[in-house]
Amino acid sequence: QVQLVESGGGSVQTGGSLRLSCKISGYDFTTAHMAWFRQAPGKEREGVAGMNPDNRIMYRDSVKGRFTISKDNAENTLYLQMDSLLPEDTAMYYCAAEKDLSPEWLLLGVSRYTHWGQGTQVTVYS
Repeated sequence: QVQLVESGGGSVQTGGSLRLSCKISGYDFTTAHMAWFRQAPGKEREGVAGMNPDNRIMYRDSVKGRFTISKDNAENTLYLQMDSLLPEDTAMYYCAAEKDLSPEWLLLGVSRYTHWGQGTQVTVYS
């Protein structure tokens, strides 16, 4: 059974940092496309950062230079380091995994990901 479990969310002041983790089990982590998505109340889910099996990385424009995606294959864990947080980063953050995905869908293909975590809330206050 595939499980993705996020952790690390919380409430921080503008300019603060958080590190999200996504522990994956029951899944071949090394051959999957992995991504972080977020969803704010009343808004659609959007891709934030993604990594394909060849370790090529993509970021949403609004987080470039502030967020860093990484993974630890030995720990089967995906990370999202978030620095210089802004109130507009407030959202529920989800990790997702998919084996068969064309590169153009890494951050755009919400409906194309099969496996999702339960989400972790990030709140940034001014």
